[in-house]
Amino acid sequence: MANKPVYKLEVGDEAPDFELPATGDTAGKGGAKKPVRLSDYRGKKNVVLAFIPAAFTPV
Repeated sequence: MANKPVYKLEVGDEAPDFELPATGDTAGKGGAKKPVRLSDYRGKKNVVLAFIPAAFTPV
């Protein structure tokens, strides 16, 4: 297994580029999954990244 990079970020640091599959109108309906990269929006749109631990886990 390849080592994953470890990022140690502080408040106000620029986020490293990453890629995720898009979830949009066709999500879960058999539509094509287009990759979306943070760099696609850098300098063009404001992006908010939120990390919510255990957001989708039953409690």
